Amino acid sequence: MTQEKHIKWNGTVQQEALDLLKDEGKVVVCPTKVGYIITTCDKPGLERKFSAKNRNRNKPGVVLCGSLEQLFELADMTEEMKAVYKKCWEEDILFGAILPWKESGKQYIPNDGSDELMTDVRGTSCFVVKFGVPGEQISSALWESDKKLLFASSANPSGKGNRGLVAGIGEQIENEADLILDGDEYVASIQPDKTIDTRYEQGVMVSFVDKDGKLVPEQNGERSISPAPVVIRKGLAIDRIMMILADNFNSWDYRQGEYY
Repeated sequence: MTQEKHIKWNGTVQQEALDLLKDEGKVVVCPTKVGYIITTCDKPGLERKFSAKNRNRNKPGVVLCGSLEQLFELADMTEEMKAVYKKCWEEDILFGAILPWKESGKQYIPNDGSDELMTDVRGTSCFVVKFGVPGEQISSALWESDKKLLFASSANPSGKGNRGLVAGIGEQIENEADLILDGDEYVASIQPDKTIDTRYEQGVMVSFVDKDGKLVPEQNGERSISPAPVVIRKGLAIDRIMMILADNFNSWDYRQGEYY
């Protein structure tokens, strides 16, 4: 029996998505706090993702982490950076930062050339937490069962938003996906006071690395330390995240679109 491509998110770990993502080259569209994303686990899937989005290959790939333990196993960071992630985790705040990989963390990258497509030329990726229950459940289950990573991009033609609606992902992505989880109600519930026109369609992204991809130095309470963390993309909960950065770093910068 052929599986339907469009299914409603059932509120728990979506087994159909999990089973597909354990197969080579599969692509699943999933709802998040800010809209829809394309998810995959390997190079064939990444190739399909890039093709469907017409996306530039020079951008750091997004790694979705279903637990802090997974995040700290994969990404290299200072204690000050860990404190930011921990606070965002505790307060259920969507947060992503550009970081280098731990040498020991690289063992989990599929040995199929995936690193070429989910890191930038500096070897960094964007590690994201608290991106939304449907995807968090899948990411966590993949990691716990098989130490499998979940890679992602927004599910819309590059540079265009999907407006938080599964109908907005575009024909090209809809045709490419093996499965599409419909969770419009979940997406809408995250920003209930916003309209389709005023809602954030992306999460905040911070760079914790310098221009060469090396971690910015620890500040240890000192002032005017440079280079420092840089907010490179505003988005959902930007006000709360800026306060968390201010609590952990005396120096940080705001450069909307600096990398992108």
